[in-house]
Amino acid sequence: MKLSNDSGEGLENSKNFQKIYLDNSATTMVDKEVAKAMQPYFTKIYGNASSLHQFGQEAKRALEQSREIIAKSINADPKEIIFTSGGTESDNLAIKGIAYANKEKGNHIITTKIEHHAVEHTCKSLEKEGFKITYLDVDKEGFINPDQLKKEITDKTILVTIIHGNNEIGAIQDIEPIGTICKEHNIPLHIDAVQSFTKTEIDVKKQNITLSSFSAHKLHGPKGIGALYIKKGTKLNKLIEGGAHEFNLRPGTENIPGIVGFAKAVEIAKQEDCKKIAELRDYFIEKVLKEIPETKLNGPTKDRLCNNINITFKFIEGEALLIKLDDKGIAVSTGSACSSKDLRPSHVLTAIGLHPAVAHGSIRFTLSKYTTKEELDYTLTHLKKAVKELRELSPLWGQSEEELTKAAYEDDHEHEGE
Repeated sequence: MKLSNDSGEGLENSKNFQKIYLDNSATTMVDKEVAKAMQPYFTKIYGNASSLHQFGQEAKRALEQSREIIAKSINADPKEIIFTSGGTESDNLAIKGIAYANKEKGNHIITTKIEHHAVEHTCKSLEKEGFKITYLDVDKEGFINPDQLKKEITDKTILVTIIHGNNEIGAIQDIEPIGTICKEHNIPLHIDAVQSFTKTEIDVKKQNITLSSFSAHKLHGPKGIGALYIKKGTKLNKLIEGGAHEFNLRPGTENIPGIVGFAKAVEIAKQEDCKKIAELRDYFIEKVLKEIPETKLNGPTKDRLCNNINITFKFIEGEALLIKLDDKGIAVSTGSACSSKDLRPSHVLTAIGLHPAVAHGSIRFTLSKYTTKEELDYTLTHLKKAVKELRELSPLWGQSEEELTKAAYEDDHEHEGE
């Protein structure tokens, strides 16, 4: 099989067509500096970091230098960083690793109702094995109440796992008070920092974090590489068997090109970029809410990821809007997690109080340091047109949220048993 090298040039060359990528929470473009830093480790410094010869030791040096860069960025010790294949593996290792290592102490884990599937599904899996999971409520902006966390802790609680920056609505939890509560009760705190890493402060000592998951491809690094911070002295079981790589916690030959790229992406991340992105985010939010009627921002106005915009467009389906924007070269994602015939609204959006039928009309726009005001203006022009066209075709146009919910309920029951 020959891999396609179609760059979409035909679309790019068509009249009035642009290619605009506004799905940076899904993945980001690899920075050119990152790609350049990785290149030698494919063709020149390609040894196995476990080998004793010079090829291997050159790779080993790159591995440890990268570990130091990532550790320094969160105020950790390099020996507290292990490399994984990405955020999902890091979340699994943190949660299951703690659960299996502490069975004799208890079987209770506390998390939230707005976790990424990598955490949510891991917790659901542990429930099937007899673990007890408490899912904390969130308010209408997506924040937990630390007082509820305190109330839910028991003498059987062995882990609290909280998403730091939410991937759908951008809410950034205030980790420091959560960490203080966990420290007072001697309970490990794991945070999923896949979306928040380099976008907001993470100081594992100041915030009393025990474990934290990271992923390179969310911050202009390569795919297939992540990391897990594990505080010294934390009892954790590894999930796969093999060699003694990564302090005997994650077997397998280290992905040196990926690790080098990850470290370079962290090294060149700038707060100035975050400030610029946040300004564009606020500009676009204001424009959309002002110029398109019956729209609603989901998530907070403050303490929000700099690149995240999640907006509900009432009376239309998000998937239809996504397709119309894609036809104009604009890449976004829907606010609902859907599969084949069973269109279920996002668990995050329903957790913050959206009616299921309304949640289906949500779109997530996520920006990057490469996003420009001109691209957002182009997007707004086509967004307004697409929303208007879809509403004119929609039988839902003008209905109340209660009517929309009733219609969705009846439709769900109509398709039961398919």
